[in-house]
This record gives sequence, structure tokens and C-alpha cells, in this order.
Amino acid sequence: MTTSQLPVLEFILANYKNFNARQTRDALVAYWQHIQRGGRMYWAVAGAMSSAQLGITLAPAIRAGLVHGMSVTGANIEESLFRLVAHHSYKDFPDYRYLTKKEDTQILENRMRRVTDTSIPEDEAFRAVEKIIVPMWKGASERGERRFWHEYFYEVIQAVPAQAYEGNPEHSWLLAAARAKLPIVVPGHEDSTFGNIFASYVRTGECSPSIVKSGIEYMADFYDRYQELSSGAGIGFFQIGGGIAGDFPICVVPSIKYDLQQPAKPWAYFCQISDSTTSYGSYSGATPNEKITWDKLTEDTPMFVIESDATIVAPLVLSALLECQRAPAAANALIAQVVG
Repeated sequence: MTTSQLPVLEFILANYKNFNARQTRDALVAYWQHIQRGGRMYWAVAGAMSSAQLGITLAPAIRAGLVHGMSVTGANIEESLFRLVAHHSYKDFPDYRYLTKKEDTQILENRMRRVTDTSIPEDEAFRAVEKIIVPMWKGASERGERRFWHEYFYEVIQAVPAQAYEGNPEHSWLLAAARAKLPIVVPGHEDSTFGNIFASYVRTGECSPSIVKSGIEYMADFYDRYQELSSGAGIGFFQIGGGIAGDFPICVVPSIKYDLQQPAKPWAYFCQISDSTTSYGSYSGATPNEKITWDKLTEDTPMFVIESDATIVAPLVLSALLECQRAPAAANALIAQVVG
């Protein structure tokens, strides 16, 4: 049997035997088997994964039908847009660990906003997008329209003309999600650059705060979206990092059951990539077993925790899944040979 069409999957199955590598392998296999059964997968993305260019593999996965819904921070949704319109103006700092305070001050004065080892250009990203989205906000204010936060960004990214692209549009997960009309929640969207920009226009009276639907309305709408997504073989939960991006959507199951007092399927799979530790009641570092006590998962839910860097692990998992999607028979045969 030739496996040249499955190089990433073959590498993972051959080498990832123990520890976090084993968790990565098992999580990948369970993800693919869930999809094979007709299941769906929901992604929760925290951190600065869009600035780290996760879209290179996430966008193709969305187009391939391997991702069926998302919860993202306000920073991640806007930074996917920034990467598309201002990619050439980003500046990298591979030696960021050795920067002095004076050097970081110089980065500030150069109108760059550092995110670990890269930086977002103020004028080419923030201010360029502001010119597009603010008229949308003002128009919505005049008309009394109300929309979810992601709906504005879906409109903006599809309004950007192709000649204005600096990044590869095939690498923009937000563009892929907008075109697919992927269901998204953006909990805590106020905690983002454009959340701050929107607040400033509310403060000056140029925009109405009511044009953006609240986080409570996101959850009220998500009740129905979850019931749709969890039909059939159910929907799994693939989480990068912790915090509100993960905790907000995973709570939909107990809320439907206890607050609406309606039946709800449990999440059908759970995987978290995180390097957080459990301390002071940390959600980010909590083990999946804790979620059983909150009725978010059950003792029968396949659960995986990969204690590693998501910028390394997630692209590997996504690349292998894309291979599986392109050659399912070969993938299934190889998996059966290696892991049974």
C-alpha cells in the first residue's frame, strides 16, 4: 500500500507514540473517526492564533467541511482580517526575548503593536479597516439595525476588493468562514482593538451601542445553533487555549438542560491544546474531568489534552485531517494498521 498521499498522517502515526505526542495522535484519529461517522466539529480559538497565521491550515479545513462552527476572541476575528489587508506591513521580531524596554518603545513610536515575535501595523491594519467598518456602524445606527459582532466582520472582509489583498486569501480563515456562512460566536468582543474603537464612537455619539447584539444574545441564539449542529452523530469541541473563547460555547449544553429545561446531546468529543497549568481555579488549565461535574462532558466522551504549543500542534492536526479528507480509504487503512 502506498501512503505517499498521506505524508503528515504517516509521520504522526509512525512517530507520535507517547506523552503529548500520543495525545496528539489519538486526538487526531478520534477527530477523523468522528467526522467519518457524520459528526461535526466546533472550534474554540483563543490566544493570538490569527496573528500566528493559523489560517494557512484552518481556512482549507473550513472549506473542506472539517470545521462546522467557531467561537473566537474579538482579537482573532479582527486579526484574520488584518493579515489579509496588511500582511506586507507586518514586522517580525524573532529575537523578541532579548528586546529592551527602549527597543519596545521604539516599536511603539514606529506605530507597530507587537504580539510576541510579530507586530500589527497601526495604520495599514487598524486605521485602514476603521475606514471600512465605521460607515457600516454609522449606517446601522441611522437605520436602527442590530447585528452580531461577527456579522459586521463577515461583511467587511467580503467587501474588501481582491486588488487590496496583501495576504493570500486562501489563508484567511475569516474569509473562508464568511463565504461558508459558518456559525460563529465572539464572546467578550468588547475586549479587542475594534471593541475599543467601537466604544469610542459610542462615547462621541456617532454610533449607537445597540447596533451590536450582546453576548447574552449570542448565547440565546447559540441554543438553536447547537441543537442543529449536534443532530445526527453529534458535534465535538476542539479548543485552543482557554478563557472565554472556550468556556462560553461549551456551557451551552448544561444551560439548555438546566436553564431551558430541554434535552440536549452532550458534546461528542473534546480536545484542548494548551500549555496552561491548573492553579487558582484556572479554567484554561482545568482537566476535562472537571467538565463532567458541570455536565458539559460525560465519562464516555473521548477526551484529550495536548500540553503543547498550539502553533505547532494545530497545523499538524489540520494538515493530517486534510490528507484524510482527500484520501479517506487510504487513511482508514493506515490508521487501522497502526492503531487498530
